[in-house]
Amino acid sequence: MHAQLTLAQLPIGSAAFIHSLPTGRPGLTRLRELGLTPGARVTMVRRAPLGEPIEITVRGSHIAMRDHEARHIGITNVEQPINPATRTASKA
Repeated sequence: MHAQLTLAQLPIGSAAFIHSLPTGRPGLTRLRELGLTPGARVTMVRRAPLGEPIEITVRGSHIAMRDHEARHIGITNVEQPINPATRTASKA
């Protein structure tokens, strides 16, 4: 059985779909209100120089969050970034 990936593990430029988001955590409730719901497509835009916060896009909005929040968000179907020079997915 594979360990589930989390949003905190998503490489920069990659996209994935939210699989799970626990309830009962006030910070995650706010993220849910901003559109982070199961099935939503998210893209990792960048990380701050010291690793956090991270910036993601979801439903057309840019959202920043800390790693401790992103570690609770399960993701699936990771899409590798597209290399504009070749228009193909880059090799990880």
